[in-house]
Amino acid sequence: MRDGDMLAVQEVDRLGRNLLEGLIVLNDLFQRGVAVKVLEGIAAGEHTERSLILDLALALSEDRRRDIVRKTKDGVEAARRRPQVNDSLSGLRKRANPLTLDSTGQIMTTLDAVQDGEHACAGQGGPGPSKRIISG
Repeated sequence: MRDGDMLAVQEVDRLGRNLLEGLIVLNDLFQRGVAVKVLEGIAAGEHTERSLILDLALALSEDRRRDIVRKTKDGVEAARRRPQVNDSLSGLRKRANPLTLDSTGQIMTTLDAVQDGEHACAGQGGPGPSKRIISG
Protein backbone atom coordinates (compact mmCIF):
# COMPACT_ATOMS: atom_id res chain seq x y z
CA MET A 1 0.00 0.00 0.00
CA ARG A 2 1.14 3.52 -0.71
CA ASP A 3 0.71 6.99 0.69
CA GLY A 4 -2.89 8.11 0.26
CA ASP A 5 -4.37 4.58 0.12
CA MET A 6 -7.03 3.47 2.56
CA LEU A 7 -7.29 0.01 4.09
CA ALA A 8 -10.84 -1.02 5.04
CA VAL A 9 -11.32 -3.67 7.73
CA GLN A 10 -14.52 -5.07 9.22
CA GLU A 11 -13.21 -4.59 12.77
CA VAL A 12 -9.82 -3.60 14.17
CA ASP A 13 -9.15 -7.16 15.35
CA ARG A 14 -8.55 -8.05 11.68
CA LEU A 15 -5.30 -6.06 11.80
CA GLY A 16 -3.46 -8.56 13.97
CA ARG A 17 -3.67 -11.71 16.05
CA ASN A 18 -3.06 -9.83 19.28
CA LEU A 19 -2.73 -6.32 20.69
CA LEU A 20 0.97 -5.94 19.94
CA GLU A 21 0.69 -7.13 16.35
CA GLY A 22 -2.33 -4.87 15.74
CA LEU A 23 -0.46 -1.83 17.11
CA ILE A 24 2.60 -2.61 14.98
CA VAL A 25 0.45 -2.93 11.84
CA LEU A 26 -1.37 0.33 12.61
CA ASN A 27 1.89 2.20 13.22
CA ASP A 28 3.37 0.84 9.99
CA LEU A 29 0.29 1.83 7.98
CA PHE A 30 0.12 5.32 9.45
CA GLN A 31 3.86 5.89 8.92
CA ARG A 32 3.38 5.04 5.24
CA GLY A 33 0.48 7.47 4.97
CA VAL A 34 -2.18 4.77 4.66
CA ALA A 35 -5.53 5.52 6.27
CA VAL A 36 -7.56 2.80 7.98
CA LYS A 37 -11.33 2.59 7.69
CA VAL A 38 -12.98 0.43 10.35
CA LEU A 39 -16.49 -0.63 9.34
CA GLU A 40 -17.84 -1.98 12.65
CA GLY A 41 -17.19 -1.79 16.36
CA ILE A 42 -16.29 0.98 18.76
CA ALA A 43 -13.57 2.28 16.46
CA ALA A 44 -15.80 2.49 13.37
CA GLY A 45 -14.76 5.31 11.08
CA GLU A 46 -11.75 6.58 9.14
CA HIS A 47 -8.42 6.94 10.92
CA THR A 48 -5.17 8.52 9.74
CA GLU A 49 -3.29 8.31 13.04
CA ARG A 50 -3.23 6.32 16.26
CA SER A 51 -5.92 7.18 18.75
CA LEU A 52 -7.09 6.02 22.13
CA ILE A 53 -10.22 4.50 20.61
CA LEU A 54 -8.18 2.35 18.18
CA ASP A 55 -5.87 1.18 20.94
CA LEU A 56 -8.85 0.41 23.18
CA ALA A 57 -10.62 -1.51 20.43
CA LEU A 58 -7.49 -3.62 19.86
CA ALA A 59 -7.14 -4.28 23.59
CA LEU A 60 -10.80 -5.33 23.87
CA SER A 61 -10.40 -7.62 20.86
CA GLU A 62 -7.45 -9.37 22.49
CA ASP A 63 -9.45 -9.77 25.69
CA ARG A 64 -12.36 -11.29 23.70
CA ARG A 65 -9.97 -13.73 21.99
CA ARG A 66 -8.47 -14.74 25.33
CA ASP A 67 -11.97 -15.31 26.74
CA ILE A 68 -12.97 -17.46 23.75
CA VAL A 69 -9.84 -19.60 24.11
CA ARG A 70 -10.47 -20.07 27.83
CA LYS A 71 -14.13 -21.01 27.32
CA THR A 72 -13.20 -23.44 24.54
CA LYS A 73 -10.61 -25.16 26.73
CA ASP A 74 -13.08 -25.31 29.63
CA GLY A 75 -15.71 -26.86 27.35
CA VAL A 76 -13.27 -29.49 26.05
CA GLU A 77 -12.25 -30.38 29.60
CA ALA A 78 -15.89 -30.61 30.72
CA ALA A 79 -16.65 -32.90 27.77
CA ARG A 80 -13.72 -35.15 28.69
CA ARG A 81 -14.95 -35.45 32.29
CA ARG A 82 -18.52 -36.22 31.23
CA PRO A 83 -19.37 -39.94 31.25
CA GLN A 84 -19.46 -41.52 27.80
CA VAL A 85 -22.96 -42.33 26.58
CA ASN A 86 -23.26 -45.16 24.09
CA ASP A 87 -25.97 -43.68 21.93
CA SER A 88 -25.64 -45.81 18.82
CA LEU A 89 -28.65 -44.23 17.13
CA SER A 90 -27.24 -40.69 17.37
CA GLY A 91 -23.92 -41.98 16.03
CA LEU A 92 -25.83 -43.64 13.21
CA ARG A 93 -27.46 -40.33 12.29
CA LYS A 94 -24.04 -38.73 11.96
CA ARG A 95 -22.55 -41.50 9.80
CA ALA A 96 -25.36 -43.02 7.82
CA ASN A 97 -26.29 -42.38 4.23
CA PRO A 98 -29.60 -40.50 4.44
CA LEU A 99 -30.75 -41.94 1.07
CA THR A 100 -30.89 -45.69 1.70
CA LEU A 101 -32.98 -47.58 -0.87
CA ASP A 102 -35.28 -50.50 -0.03
CA SER A 103 -35.55 -53.65 -2.15
CA THR A 104 -37.99 -51.96 -4.55
CA GLY A 105 -35.73 -48.96 -5.09
CA GLN A 106 -37.79 -46.60 -2.94
CA ILE A 107 -35.91 -44.10 -0.76
CA MET A 108 -36.01 -45.05 2.92
CA THR A 109 -35.06 -42.98 5.90
CA THR A 110 -32.10 -44.24 7.89
CA LEU A 111 -34.40 -45.21 10.75
CA ASP A 112 -36.62 -47.26 8.37
CA ALA A 113 -33.53 -49.02 7.04
CA VAL A 114 -32.38 -49.91 10.54
CA GLN A 115 -35.84 -51.16 11.52
CA ASP A 116 -35.94 -53.34 8.38
CA GLY A 117 -32.50 -54.78 9.16
CA GLU A 118 -30.76 -53.05 6.25
CA HIS A 119 -27.15 -51.88 6.55
CA ALA A 120 -27.73 -48.13 6.71
CA CYS A 121 -24.15 -47.29 5.71
CA ALA A 122 -24.05 -49.54 2.64
CA GLY A 123 -21.76 -48.20 -0.03
CA GLN A 124 -19.97 -45.81 2.28
CA GLY A 125 -17.39 -48.28 3.54
CA GLY A 126 -17.92 -46.99 7.06
CA PRO A 127 -19.01 -48.89 10.10
CA GLY A 128 -22.68 -49.73 10.20
CA PRO A 129 -25.10 -49.45 13.05
CA SER A 130 -24.51 -51.66 16.04
CA LYS A 131 -26.07 -55.13 16.04
CA ARG A 132 -28.09 -54.09 19.09
CA ILE A 133 -29.99 -51.54 16.99
CA ILE A 134 -30.51 -53.80 13.97
CA SER A 135 -31.75 -56.79 15.95
CA GLY A 136 -33.41 -54.94 18.80
